[in-house]
Amino acid sequence: MNATCGNATEMIIAILAVGQRKMRIVKLSLLGSILSNLLFVLGTSLFFGGLSNLRKHQSFDRRQGDMNCILLFLALLCHTLPMILRFATEAAGGSATNATNVLVVHPTRNEDGSDVLVLSRASSFLMLFAYLAFLIFHLSSSSLTPPPPPPPPQREEEEEEDVYDDNVSDKEEEEAVIGMWSAILWLITMTLLVALLSDYLVSTIQDAADSWGLSVAFIGIILLPIVGNAAEHAGAVIFAFRNKLDITLGIALGSATQIALFVVPVTVLVAWAMGIEMDLNFNLLETACLALSILVTSFTLQDGTSNYMKGLVLLLCYIVIAVCFFVSNSPSGKLCRFFP
Repeated sequence: MNATCGNATEMIIAILAVGQRKMRIVKLSLLGSILSNLLFVLGTSLFFGGLSNLRKHQSFDRRQGDMNCILLFLALLCHTLPMILRFATEAAGGSATNATNVLVVHPTRNEDGSDVLVLSRASSFLMLFAYLAFLIFHLSSSSLTPPPPPPPPQREEEEEEDVYDDNVSDKEEEEAVIGMWSAILWLITMTLLVALLSDYLVSTIQDAADSWGLSVAFIGIILLPIVGNAAEHAGAVIFAFRNKLDITLGIALGSATQIALFVVPVTVLVAWAMGIEMDLNFNLLETACLALSILVTSFTLQDGTSNYMKGLVLLLCYIVIAVCFFVSNSPSGKLCRFFP
């Protein structure tokens, strides 16, 4: 539920941009949301959570991270194959020389990219099926699986500090600030407000890129997700401060998985219903950044422990990707204002 409410902004922006036939902005904003959750939100949470719990054992249920990473690899496969198919189709349609050095032209069956479009739509249905199966598996197995092993025993001098550990206070029930219907009313109100602001944002993003001297790729992948994921970011960091890493991973990884396996395929199918062609080919640079981000996150969470150094590495990876898209599609005259 936390990930669904947090991803409402991305869904609204994507659908509005599809209606305006701004496919490039749609793909950039969705990809940026995945990268932001994997590297920026998770990295910031692990970094500040590690600094605030230096003398405490930080561990989490690695099964949650493993399952989300497997689903992210499935989404990566569905994003990579349309791009590879496009390259293969273009290569097959190129010219080559045969054994007698005679120029031969190989025609393609679909030069308009319909093969890539069909593959993208079929992959979208499969991703939605995988996400639905994940929800059923998560709900049915959460009460059946045994709890994770307890952390190793601590030294005697640390016992006094454990009294202030949030794990001890978890037994006490927290009182709700607002009721359920009040929360639903606030959620609907904020969603309508976000819809109005998103319509204005989508219509002015190109003008903002021209006036600021930035590329649309940098705004769509870096700036928009940071603003859109502000609520999730704050929640993940707060729970990391309290050493509740399972909730932090549920927010960051759960949001990235939902965007990759639910929001992206729904956007493709909505565009299909509107008679607009949208595929899963996010281009080479964007797909490579997604693949490397998933790999780094998977290796970071494989041992089930956390510290501030792991968060710092994730943040540095995000900064490198941000610099990459900052310098891409930018004339040298614009860069000289920032770098001598």
